Amino acid sequence: MLSHPVKIQSIVLLTALLGGCTVDSVQTSPQRNYVLEWSDEFNGEEGTLPDETKWTYDIGTGQNGWGNGELQRYTNNPENVSLDGKGNLVISAIKNTDGSYTSARIKTEGKFTKKFGRIEARIKTPSGQGVWPAFWMLGEDIDEIGWPQCGEIDIMEQKGQQPFITYGSLHGPGYSGGNAITNSFRLEEGRFDTEFYTYAVEWGTDYVDFFLNDNLYKRVLSSDFDVTGEWVYNKPFFLLINVAVGGTFAGFPNENTSFPVSMYIDYIRVYTEQ
Repeated sequence: MLSHPVKIQSIVLLTALLGGCTVDSVQTSPQRNYVLEWSDEFNGEEGTLPDETKWTYDIGTGQNGWGNGELQRYTNNPENVSLDGKGNLVISAIKNTDGSYTSARIKTEGKFTKKFGRIEARIKTPSGQGVWPAFWMLGEDIDEIGWPQCGEIDIMEQKGQQPFITYGSLHGPGYSGGNAITNSFRLEEGRFDTEFYTYAVEWGTDYVDFFLNDNLYKRVLSSDFDVTGEWVYNKPFFLLINVAVGGTFAGFPNENTSFPVSMYIDYIRVYTEQ
């Protein structure tokens, strides 16, 4: 198995506040040794669907637009989700001639789950008003106990109208939806839709750390939950990645949103701590 580089460094935690950055504190990233457990490098012929041994799909519009008032219908059509023949998975949101939208949401539910470790992906995200790309995780017991009791880890989500800000969040009982525990990272230069960035969490029994290009920008500890809610992250989770259109987080498209929009995923890798 492949080893992940050990990181021992001082890292500044940044918070984007109304278009600016403030320095909260300086943290030292702990020494953690990781080995690769699971990955998808998205190698394959152009136009083919992702590996069916690793991925399945959410299909349709879901209840109340997947609970968020989203506009798209998710499909497993190659025009919405397929390999590009260059080592990337491409998820595209399309506006149809009748004004409806299609996109894709793939997941490892029933095929792969992970409890603790490092989960990362190298992604170039789409932009545009009302476009909502995300790379995230849900507790595998969601069908038994529901959301948000199952827990949700948002490794990356973005508002397409702000292609220089990325968010990392936790949702659980007592802190879900608009009350999630969240933080953002704002690029001082560059945009997330013009080049690839690496988004990751490192996750253990009492912490979830959020990274952008190995910069730690948010640390959540189980001790933070004495008052705010219940820590529900000591169990397996499955992975999801998608591009939504509209909804409560990113708002809705307007006449300036140019479809189709596409997210390019170079790889997704999951590591276990030695």
